[in-house]
Amino acid sequence: MATVYNLAIDQGATFTTTLSLADDTGTARNLSTYTARGQMRRSYYSTSNVQFTISIDNPAEGEVVISLSADKTANLKYGRYVYDVELVSNTLTIERIIEGIVTVFPEVTKA
Repeated sequence: MATVYNLAIDQGATFTTTLSLADDTGTARNLSTYTARGQMRRSYYSTSNVQFTISIDNPAEGEVVISLSADKTANLKYGRYVYDVELVSNTLTIERIIEGIVTVFPEVTKA
């Protein structure tokens, strides 16, 4: 089962967070044979979504970086969303690693 973790994103700002994945013994998971993907939506039933930019920068240390550019967050309506992130192995096994609620806080200062 995925870890539940809620995120906060400031509208109009660059968003980045790093996940450090470990096994049951606390050892970093080797992610060298994985890719990752993730989306956020207004509800589980929404057809439109926002794709996270996800990279596995340090696969031996189990690090997954999730981000959205300032341009993408500027186009988000403030409020609550749902999200998840999945790992996809080279054998096409899919594992949801994290999920939760995203709260987008409105921007006051505009360019």
